[in-house]
Amino acid sequence: MNMLGINGLGRIGKLNLWKHIILDHFDGFVINCGREVGKSLEAMIQTIDTDSTYGNLSHFLYGHSGKKYDLEIINRETKEFMLAGKYVKILSKERNPKSIGWGAEKIRLVVDCTGAYTDPTQDPDRQGGALRGHLEAGAEKVIVSAPFKIKDSSAVMPEDAAMFVYGINHTQFDKAKHNVLSAASCTTTALAHMVKPLVETQETSEIMTASMSTIHATTNSQSILDSVPKAGAGDLRKSRSIFNNMIITSTGAAKALEKILPEICRVGFMADSVRIPVNTSSLITLNITIASKLNKNGEPQVNRKFINDLYRQYAEGPAKGLLIVSDRQNVSGDFIGYEAAAVIEGAETHTRTGFIPISADTLRLHGLKDAHDVQIPVTHAKIYGWYDNEFGSYVNSLSRLAIYVDKNIR
Repeated sequence: MNMLGINGLGRIGKLNLWKHIILDHFDGFVINCGREVGKSLEAMIQTIDTDSTYGNLSHFLYGHSGKKYDLEIINRETKEFMLAGKYVKILSKERNPKSIGWGAEKIRLVVDCTGAYTDPTQDPDRQGGALRGHLEAGAEKVIVSAPFKIKDSSAVMPEDAAMFVYGINHTQFDKAKHNVLSAASCTTTALAHMVKPLVETQETSEIMTASMSTIHATTNSQSILDSVPKAGAGDLRKSRSIFNNMIITSTGAAKALEKILPEICRVGFMADSVRIPVNTSSLITLNITIASKLNKNGEPQVNRKFINDLYRQYAEGPAKGLLIVSDRQNVSGDFIGYEAAAVIEGAETHTRTGFIPISADTLRLHGLKDAHDVQIPVTHAKIYGWYDNEFGSYVNSLSRLAIYVDKNIR
């Protein structure tokens, strides 16, 4: 059987399993939970079956038709069962990746969804475990469902480690070279699909500055109610109640974007995040300043129509099924479960073109003897992109990356 290993059964781990049941590429799954769940195997199955955001698994698979998925317990002692036609085995004894025993389970590819192991430089024998432990345990490749975070500032990225976003740079995966992969983050996934059309189009490629803010749904890393910050905590807001507040925080999306789209490295890109009390679906506000040109009528080449048409071309071509342009008036709840890396809110795309005056005297100082006063057109654009930060955008992209890797290592 063609099997996938999943380490961790949190928000991304469970939804990753759900998505792979639909995609029907893998015959079965070995899931390492690292501990017992509830009092029985039924407690684990109920945990897999139910979800407060997306409903239960039957609704997820079949809508509200009333159809139920098939469930058959094969072996309670070894925690093996058939779920919606797929073989599932639960491991519950080991938390350290190197002790999980993927080789004994004939698992070649593992997706680590714990969020605990994100450093590709750490030794697999490190106390507490490390990402590379999965390779020591018998896996050939491991994908982490988070951006890499190298804790030792003097360490360099290993040659066999790389970050991929499906639909952006996933075809650069080299089975002979890459063993440790990062699927970036939900925000980076959406942002990359918003930025790629801009950097690949001549009229919008000369980006002078760029910034983004993500109005982001809450995650399990936040406090439900106010709590006492940990020792050494630098951001006291992370311990405040997400039920009651909008919370400004940081995001590594801009830095991660440089790994996915190296063309953006020359741009002074800033990024921040505001967490809000909704369970999923987030919104990127992308602001870019472009060194633009005027058409023969003296009008800016880049305007709302140009940008929306550009996104539509990508949505109908290389980014089909991953990038969508919507002309509706949407709210965040419209995108819960929506399978697109990013949805451009076309009606809210805005541009303004101004002019930077440069005097002839300034130009002469730079050696242009016959210079005269000039006005340099500069266009600022504001672009909105929705994304379901859990299933629709991120897990959809993560699962397709896993399938691509699996196909290429066989």
